[in-house]
Amino acid sequence: MAIRLIAIDIDGTLTNSHGEIPRVNHLAINHALDREIKIALATGRSFHHTRLISDNLHHSVKLILNNGALIKSSSGETLERCVIPKATAAYIIEATRAAREGVLMMFDEPEKYELVAEGIDWNHPNRQTYYELHQSIILEVDSLLDALSHDPIQVSFNGSVDAMRTLAEALTSLPRAHEFSHTLTEYVYRDFSLLDVLTAGCSKGTTLQRLAKRLAISRDEVMAIGDNLNDRDMLEFAGLAIVM
Repeated sequence: MAIRLIAIDIDGTLTNSHGEIPRVNHLAINHALDREIKIALATGRSFHHTRLISDNLHHSVKLILNNGALIKSSSGETLERCVIPKATAAYIIEATRAAREGVLMMFDEPEKYELVAEGIDWNHPNRQTYYELHQSIILEVDSLLDALSHDPIQVSFNGSVDAMRTLAEALTSLPRAHEFSHTLTEYVYRDFSLLDVLTAGCSKGTTLQRLAKRLAISRDEVMAIGDNLNDRDMLEFAGLAIVM
């Protein structure tokens, strides 16, 4: 069956190690679009961070953001949203107090601060670049719980690979673990990992499935391309999966 939708991870898949889209990838996307194949960028990035890449494609594409929490158009219109109930988010934050350093809450509020953080270390070696890229949309607060006025789309942790694996195991063992899901994105070569917590049943894979349904495209007509643990569900859903 012919491919009608291609879902592409960004970091390490669409882009190179310098965060740039190689010319050959530009040409491949243009070729697919010329054949009326839909393109979706599927990423753990926020919309703010993804636009740095999607705007360079010079085409309208769909965006699966925050590891599946959002589907947006290239212009930023929210098409679908998965939120974590406020009470569940508060439970996660309370239960992970020991891992509070570097934690972010994320909201789908383009006109306001989209990221809320507690006690930011702006000079942290592994986080400084990320903070600088998002500085205009980060709100630094004294207490995440006090800032939890409504449902976030994501609670995100980061740290060493072993620390995030340990935290993921701890989250899985919590009594209310059925209320949320989580995914790891690991960069072993620099001992850095992202642990993103989403509402139950939300992932790149389930959101790609909903996008395909929205576009009236069957699973067999979907290609997915990825390179990390957070791409696993997406690759398993697609009729044709390519691992970089």
